[in-house]
Amino acid sequence: MTSALLGIDVGTNSVKAVLYDLDGGEIAVASRSYPLLTPRPGWVEQDTEEVWQATLETITEIVAKSEEYDIKGLSIAAQAGSIIPCNEEGNPVYPMITWLDQRSTDIVARWQTENLLHPIRQISGWSPFPGLPLPSIVWLKENLPAVHARAKRYLGPADFCIHRLTDTFATDYSAAAEMVLVDLHTEDWSETLCQMAGVQAEMQSELGWAGRQVGMITERIERLTGLPAGTPVIAGGHDQCCACVGMGMLDPGGIMLSTGTAWVITAIADSPDLTAIPEHMNLNFHAAPQRWAPSQYLGGFGATVEWWLNQSWQSPDPAQTLARSHLFHLFDSALEDSVPGSHDLIFLPLDSPARGAFLGLTLAHTRTDMSRAILEGAALEVKLALKELQVSGTPVNELWIAGGAATSPIWPQILADITGIPIILAAYPSWAALGAAALAGWGVGAFPSLEDAVMRLQPPVRRLDPNPKLTKIYDDIFERYQNLKGINHEI
Repeated sequence: MTSALLGIDVGTNSVKAVLYDLDGGEIAVASRSYPLLTPRPGWVEQDTEEVWQATLETITEIVAKSEEYDIKGLSIAAQAGSIIPCNEEGNPVYPMITWLDQRSTDIVARWQTENLLHPIRQISGWSPFPGLPLPSIVWLKENLPAVHARAKRYLGPADFCIHRLTDTFATDYSAAAEMVLVDLHTEDWSETLCQMAGVQAEMQSELGWAGRQVGMITERIERLTGLPAGTPVIAGGHDQCCACVGMGMLDPGGIMLSTGTAWVITAIADSPDLTAIPEHMNLNFHAAPQRWAPSQYLGGFGATVEWWLNQSWQSPDPAQTLARSHLFHLFDSALEDSVPGSHDLIFLPLDSPARGAFLGLTLAHTRTDMSRAILEGAALEVKLALKELQVSGTPVNELWIAGGAATSPIWPQILADITGIPIILAAYPSWAALGAAALAGWGVGAFPSLEDAVMRLQPPVRRLDPNPKLTKIYDDIFERYQNLKGINHEI
């Protein structure tokens, strides 16, 4: 039988399973979606059992599609920052509170007033914000004490699925760290943060680096899915970190830009030194052993473009509503003839403190100018973040793009021209699953190293270099942009 590796991506809206051969060819793909639940304003939950059933269904479908393949091992990349309150046996006692949840806003504001955010970051690498597990657990302790008392274990989606597959409570550092309960320096559950949340450190999942075996498929799972009992389960990690692994970002120098509804930038560091990154960045463990992952939320730029398309490119007649794909086609076609610099028009993103704005707008500006200005405004924010990383001493050699912007024929080149950094692209939708499969392959010994696993599995990529003819234009625009935001030009 031909050997294969299974990567499973348990995301916020869906789960995707991808089976690969040892040369990176896709054998089978299966996916299932599940809803976000909003029982009250600001609350964003999920039914954990629904997520689990979707995961089982994708595994079952993969097995049915690949009977002639020998699945050597599997690994899970998962959304991080969501938390599942469970009893001692690992069964949920409350819905999953997702990273989108805002019920703990007042708690985080209180911590800010009490000057607790900095000390928490010094321990965990994370500055708490509403939706992260630490404030969510404290919210349960203060508002639903009976639920908090029943919750002996707090599991993320990764270790919840690992436990259901193997009967073992285990996870990796990258998936666990965003719980804001792990000590960045001791690489163990923090007694200080666990006490703050009222969590028993000894009841939480076993911690360790990604790529290690954490268990084997049980006979029960074999009966449910057809996946043979004894199949090794290898620790994967945070979905963003697994995507970085899939791209081959194992060492400092590469930067990943995730361009979904929200844009997040992730770098690679070779030490957990918080002083070596900007103060407003979080520092997570990477899914590659002995590496760490500074990250920063940049803004809802994907959401901004969706808003702009609906406001300015959609037909006002409901009977002539254009499909999303057609809107993007019109948008991209117009941008092909747009002018770099948008005729001196600058867009401040909607996430800025002063709210969004078009600056320099005149009657001569067109819808196309305004559209390009939005894309350039996002790229200017990316450049600002990259400059801050460079000033802090983090190397920035190339920028990998994943998500919606990677499919645009225009936006990646704008990013290259404005940032002055080469862009690496691949028309590939499953980076997190690919990274998980690479970890699985390395963990079961199919590859001698994680580097070799990535080299064997990675799809073809292409490189976009900055246009040197536009350097002066965009440098001037960046200087104006910094002036508008009141930012020191040394950054």
